Amino acid sequence: MAYFDLTLDQLKTYLPTREEPADFDSFWKSTLDDARKFPLNAKFERIDYGLVAQETFDVTFAGFGGQPVKGWLILPKQRTGKLSCIVEYIGYGGGRAFGFDWLLWSSMGYAHFVMDTRGQGSTWSAGDTPDLYADGGNAHYPGSMTKGILDPQHYYYRRVFTDAVRAIEAARSHPDINAAQIAVTGGSQGGGITIAAAGLVPDVVAAMPDVPFLCHYRRATELVDTYPYKEIAEYCHVHRDKVDTVFSTLSYFDGMNFSARAKAKALFSTALMDQVCPPSTVYAAYNHWAGEKDIKVYSYNGHEGGQGYQTMEKVKFLKEAFK
Repeated sequence: MAYFDLTLDQLKTYLPTREEPADFDSFWKSTLDDARKFPLNAKFERIDYGLVAQETFDVTFAGFGGQPVKGWLILPKQRTGKLSCIVEYIGYGGGRAFGFDWLLWSSMGYAHFVMDTRGQGSTWSAGDTPDLYADGGNAHYPGSMTKGILDPQHYYYRRVFTDAVRAIEAARSHPDINAAQIAVTGGSQGGGITIAAAGLVPDVVAAMPDVPFLCHYRRATELVDTYPYKEIAEYCHVHRDKVDTVFSTLSYFDGMNFSARAKAKALFSTALMDQVCPPSTVYAAYNHWAGEKDIKVYSYNGHEGGQGYQTMEKVKFLKEAFK
């Protein structure tokens, strides 16, 4: 790996013009209003993994279109009063796996809600939530990035971002969770979903997107030749007459536009050698973030980012954010 993007000094001031649709806010308001017509119907079924310090719950709640979305809720067994909660979103291709795979935040005394990602979970970790939506019928490149990409009403991430908002609502519905103390986090795709959730739910306390995906799409597809952004490039390579339509749709789902609406205290991370989610695309979202913010930079890392080093930064950050 080597540096390939803007210098760090350039990144700090990189503020590209946002291509924001005139109906961005009304699009998302109507989307969420439609989802809320269905009862949330959050169910928490206790699962016994033999853990002595945590309680694990298999979660089902109604996401986009009222369709069932799975998740995990992990609580510390020793608790008094309502708990602050971290809602976490998963990286591209992954699923929720097992409840015992997610023990960090509950070990620190927080509630931890993990949302499964619809239609994913067969790449590097298992998922349990199908995508039941008929996507409008356009042919798409293998993967999730171009499903329904010719119309924002049918685009895949309309469903996922709606699920993300409903996951926060499901977490808040649990009697042991302090609804006023919610943070959102995730890495890569999970980081992109984190940004969207923070932009759509204005009263989350904190957001922690790590090496986030789903930001500044056009620059990403022009700068790197790596998946998953390459799915979009390959689609445009074949469907030469659809390029403008593709990026018009993606403007409804760009992290920069959600960042401009996000008021939560934020801790980002980026890696300067990341050829999956280039640092300029991360800084594009970070520099547009409307709330208080900080970013940790890992100069000699790729898409793995800060890993344990960033986890320690998040531990410190949450103590202050939840205080």
